[in-house]
Amino acid sequence: MAQIEVKVPDIGDFKDVAVIEVMVKPGETVAVDTSLIMVESDKASMEIPSSHAGVVKEVKVKIDDKVSEGSTILVLEAI
Repeated sequence: MAQIEVKVPDIGDFKDVAVIEVMVKPGETVAVDTSLIMVESDKASMEIPSSHAGVVKEVKVKIDDKVSEGSTILVLEAI
């Protein structure tokens, strides 16, 4: 089984936005487009969905972490 790093996609002109909620934990199975985290800038809150389906192996972010496009959110084992 392949391990996949799920990263923050292009979320517009946002850099270093705060993670305000982590919606998954290790061991959970996620589908494509399952919401993984919620981030908040000074202008908006948005959910970041999964780009792949699989089982969450490791969550790389926590509440109050800052993320930008390309930041690793978690590691999935592909199914």
